[in-house]
Amino acid sequence: MYFKDRAQAGALLAEQLINYRYENCAVIALSSGSVLVAEQIAAELHCILMMLLIEDINIPGEDMNFGSITQDGDFTYNGMLSAGEIEEYTGEFHGYLDEKRREAFQDMNKLLGEGGIIDNRFIKDRVIIIVSDGFKTGNSLNVAVSFLKPMRIEKLVVVTPVASIPAVDKMHMLADEIHILDVKANFIDVNHYYDDNNIPSQEETIEKINQIILSWH
Repeated sequence: MYFKDRAQAGALLAEQLINYRYENCAVIALSSGSVLVAEQIAAELHCILMMLLIEDINIPGEDMNFGSITQDGDFTYNGMLSAGEIEEYTGEFHGYLDEKRREAFQDMNKLLGEGGIIDNRFIKDRVIIIVSDGFKTGNSLNVAVSFLKPMRIEKLVVVTPVASIPAVDKMHMLADEIHILDVKANFIDVNHYYDDNNIPSQEETIEKINQIILSWH
């Protein structure tokens, strides 16, 4: 299944979530691209929209994610890596990986004062709807669940237009409810499934989030 753009995919997902309209829920997007999906859902459900800042740290010279850091500085290893692989990469690239984690955290801190980012006060005792524009590995979901773990929430709903089979397995393990428009046995790349891949900058994304109430349908 292919989509014109992320807004179209978000509108289709919003139809599946209509029973949460006017309920005590909050939508959390996992990236700037995910916000384009999530804003359609938040507008239809009349709920708040926030973004969890996540920066991936990749293994140098390899197309592999080592882990991800969130806006509060917590680091989560890629769940697809074994303990032995984590130890090996940590030993080989220790200085490089530490520096990348510091850089990512500093970049995220520059955005924290602009609004739009997760405010823990709006999470407690709510139905939390996590939105991605596509899960290839599901590692960002691991990161989000780790971030939410200390907080008391009513229910965790995970939605995405497209996901790989391993990512769907992970969604089933971590979420109370999932909504997926298409599952790919051979997941290529998130952008591959959208005709329009124009993604706003994080600054522009935060502005969109801050205006979400004006978009309620």
